[in-house]
Amino acid sequence: MSLYDLLEKTNLSITDTPVRFNFAVILFPGGTPVPNPIDIRFSKVSGMNCSIETEPLEEGGENLARHLLPKRVNYETLKLERGMVIGSLLNLEFSLAMTTLEMVPGNAMVCVLNDLGIPVSSWLFLKTYPLKWSVSDLDANQNDLMIDTMELAYEKFIPLRL
Repeated sequence: MSLYDLLEKTNLSITDTPVRFNFAVILFPGGTPVPNPIDIRFSKVSGMNCSIETEPLEEGGENLARHLLPKRVNYETLKLERGMVIGSLLNLEFSLAMTTLEMVPGNAMVCVLNDLGIPVSSWLFLKTYPLKWSVSDLDANQNDLMIDTMELAYEKFIPLRL
């Protein structure tokens, strides 16, 4: 059975699958329920990965196999890339964190949008805080955009399927 046959049987079409290039990032600074209205457009988001760390357990008398016990969930950092923005609340938050080490954990949501701009899938990142901030190289021989790359640590993320 082909993918098209399967989609036809389930009344889905290729166009029903979300396009991964339409997305929005919604930041909730300091854990408030009010989103940051300025910092929502990013050109790239990465780091939406988690894995379960395991610990081997070898059973006495059993030499052919061992058990892997779950230990903890490890999360990567959330990396946000965009063209340089002047007057950004996120820039202020990162600047405060990088100069004073004062940070108030917030939350972030990454949403995949359909053609109408309606979220069809989201990931909620809890207790985010600034970890790394970098600016693209300055090169007089290139005519490129200045890119800010901001990295957020987070406690965990929750996939939300709508």
